[in-house]
Amino acid sequence: MTRPRTNTARTLGLIALLALAPAHALAQSATNLEAVRGLAPVSALAATAEGKAALAANLTVTGDIQMGRHDQPLLLPFPEQQRLALRDCFITDGNAAQLADGLGTALGEAYQAKARYEDFKTFTSVSGSIARLIGYTNNITKSDSNAGKYFFANATTNGEAPVSEPARAILTRIGGTTDVFGKAYGRPAGTPGADAFGNSRPFQTEPSLLAYRGEDYFGAASHSIDWLRGPKQNLTDSPSYPSGHTTYGYTESLLLALLVPERYQQMIARGAEYGNNRIVVGAHYAMDVLGGRSVALHAVAHLLANDPAYVGQTRANPAIDNEMSRATDGAVTITDYPEALKAARAELQAVLREGCGDTVAACAAADRSRFKDAAANGAFYASTQTYGLPVVHRDRSGQAVDVARVAPEAGHLLTAAFPAVTLAEANAILTDTLGPAGGFLDDGSVFGLYSRLDLYAAGGKAAALAATRRSAAP
Repeated sequence: MTRPRTNTARTLGLIALLALAPAHALAQSATNLEAVRGLAPVSALAATAEGKAALAANLTVTGDIQMGRHDQPLLLPFPEQQRLALRDCFITDGNAAQLADGLGTALGEAYQAKARYEDFKTFTSVSGSIARLIGYTNNITKSDSNAGKYFFANATTNGEAPVSEPARAILTRIGGTTDVFGKAYGRPAGTPGADAFGNSRPFQTEPSLLAYRGEDYFGAASHSIDWLRGPKQNLTDSPSYPSGHTTYGYTESLLLALLVPERYQQMIARGAEYGNNRIVVGAHYAMDVLGGRSVALHAVAHLLANDPAYVGQTRANPAIDNEMSRATDGAVTITDYPEALKAARAELQAVLREGCGDTVAACAAADRSRFKDAAANGAFYASTQTYGLPVVHRDRSGQAVDVARVAPEAGHLLTAAFPAVTLAEANAILTDTLGPAGGFLDDGSVFGLYSRLDLYAAGGKAAALAATRRSAAP
């Protein structure tokens, strides 16, 4: 049956193309450069023995996961995980529909009844407030992620236009080089089989690739190669680092975690799974995924803190409806991000209560999905925290870090979901649950700290503290 078009239908146009392939960054803003600076340690890995060991491990771990020979505790049997990875190749960045299964059986169905993609070009959203929040947030994080693509490939903004001198100085300062993956893995830019710009992807560099058939997001017959070399998506000349899909996956999973705190940990696990699926399908390395995750967490924390560099801007919005698009030329501005989140949460919680027929808490607990086992979720997330990559910055390993001092805004990633927890308490929890130190991004920068955040463990502690406060309230 054909559904009638309503004013909630969204047309993607150019946005569909941007969702299916990384955008060519045309300029680099101050926030873009901050993200690039944080991602830059990857460019200097070939200069040290520790860095070379990490590069070698990156290729090995990526290949083992993609070939199904890694001991990673996946949430699905490997053949099923492959099929999900194939469906996850399509990005539902207008409404987070595909990620909403992390909300669990009842809530996920209630969300997806309102927010769905009808085809590659049209989709619906839960409400205007949620659409604006998703659109603005995605634009911010995607911009930061995209800024790194060609920067680290060949020091350009789009493959051809050179980056600015301040941008180039980022590489000069740390002795970084472009095309670090292509050079390390025998596929330097422009050579046969390599990315024309640099940083060839795993399907171009790994000694073997496990290709497979399945269905795409819409249930049509598909093949993993269709989303690597075309025709669904051609990544042969799309630089690998960082992973834009992973940035999207963590951004929107984190948004749903903040909007539905009852499913915070499960949504963090879904973000990790989405990023990991980029490895399973052969599109990205473990380092790409870790970079994409760090970009998302860093940007969303600054949004939640109402950092002037991140809010108050007018951004193109892929998530607004046709009526609003005509009135605003497809743009959205958010000046008070926490208030925008609060309004979106109120609307979504009402929709979920109506859709599942009970309280959100009761529906959250009634979960029969792959996320129903907390121990399994935790084990899987832990496997993605560092992917077992070796320490690069050994001087960082023994140093104590206080999140409140280094990145005080990070605590908002917890307090926005659990307001009974203070910012000081949230930052203490983040400090207590930090992942291992000295990884390839952990060079002492604030951004490097974000690469160590373990929101799965931290979310569990914050939820428990909030529950204690509620039970003790008169």
